[in-house]
Amino acid sequence: MSVDHELPLPGGRVLAWSETGAGTPVLFLAGAATGRSMTFGDQHLARLGVRLVTVDRPGIGASTPDPRRSAASTAADLDRLVTRLGGPLPVVANSQAAVFGLAAAARGIASRLLLVSPADEVADPRVFARLPGPVRDVVTRVREEPEAARAFFAGLGPDGMERMVLDGADPADRDVYADPAFLARYRAALREGFANDGAGYATDTLIAMSPWQLDWAAIRVRVRVWFGERDRVHSPDLGALLTARIPGAERRVVPGAGGALLWTHAEEILAAAVG
Repeated sequence: MSVDHELPLPGGRVLAWSETGAGTPVLFLAGAATGRSMTFGDQHLARLGVRLVTVDRPGIGASTPDPRRSAASTAADLDRLVTRLGGPLPVVANSQAAVFGLAAAARGIASRLLLVSPADEVADPRVFARLPGPVRDVVTRVREEPEAARAFFAGLGPDGMERMVLDGADPADRDVYADPAFLARYRAALREGFANDGAGYATDTLIAMSPWQLDWAAIRVRVRVWFGERDRVHSPDLGALLTARIPGAERRVVPGAGGALLWTHAEEILAAAVG
């Protein structure tokens, strides 16, 4: 059972967050178009003594939009939550939330960072050159026509996003995503993701698909990058270049796993998060 909260922010904004379980807090930054209802490994929280903290990024769910939002400003909002929880905290960032997890680490609010199936920096020329043609087209549109791209992302809606994810998934991943319990949670999180007419998700995606503007050298905590061997969605090289850019980071490629690694290997990931 999750308990919902709201944290006041400067300027009258609020940050909506939830906690599931009891014990060591672990901050989970969920992937594209999903809000605080998205969790993982709920069945393992009690045994591992984990309190999973989830959050609506600004403009998503019940969190107030921030018209000037960036990866750095999102990390500043998370800093206030982490401070309230007695941080720094272990941070798990999935898929499109990778840039926000890295920004949190650079700000010093992560005690360790796990990037699980992280979306790569697609605006980096070395990554861009290896992307499939349709994805390159979307990244180009973000660069050349950002407002048109914003409108496109916002207009996807929960149903369109669900179809896009399931249609592009590996067959094994599709089995995970189609599980009734997972699907109910995912759909609730997608409704949060497309609150405020999808503006928060659109901003998330523009940030993720533009140059990241991270201070990589400021990341001084242990970072582990996890990929499933069959993941063909999140990175063209399974995070090899991404890992090399993060000081001291380690990469693990899990044999036989796909893009749903966060849910198929939830217990192992949570155990790594709490050390």
